[in-house]
Amino acid sequence: MALVLRTVALAVALAVAFCAASALPAGALNIVAIGASNTSGTGVGAQSAYPAVLQAMLRKKGIDAKVTNAGVPGDVTAGMKSRLDAAVPKGTDIVILQPGANDLRFFGTKEARAANIAAMVQHLHARGIRVIVYDPATIPADFYQWDHIHFNAAAHAKIAATLAAQIAPPAKPQPATAPAPTQP
Repeated sequence: MALVLRTVALAVALAVAFCAASALPAGALNIVAIGASNTSGTGVGAQSAYPAVLQAMLRKKGIDAKVTNAGVPGDVTAGMKSRLDAAVPKGTDIVILQPGANDLRFFGTKEARAANIAAMVQHLHARGIRVIVYDPATIPADFYQWDHIHFNAAAHAKIAATLAAQIAPPAKPQPATAPAPTQP
């Protein structure tokens, strides 16, 4: 009888472990890149903008990632903040925020820009979303196209590489461990 009970207990434990191990695999890593014209790819095209290049780099690393480009040319941080929930759907894992320089170009203040960035980060964290802010203090002169505003294709590739180094694959679900059979 004890052997039968141990066998049944082991069978149940193995069934539980099998069900947990055969659960649906983790879906794609959902990333949304929010910004203005440099995020959208003005002058280089969406296929050469850092969101598309980042997606290709992550997939090459074996990370099933979908990077959505939510760049809007001419946008300022107040605009990004106002469209944040619409641009970042439920199920988003990471938001890359590239605030750009339009606030200062269009007569905004550093303080308002900083407050908008902080509010966006806080809001996204409250939603359980990781945020990567790409906002370097200085941008190398060779990053720019002829207009000295928009990034060239080589800059987009460098930005994507910088971001890719900060993104790891999503954690895979671990199979449940079977409890040890009890001894009589």
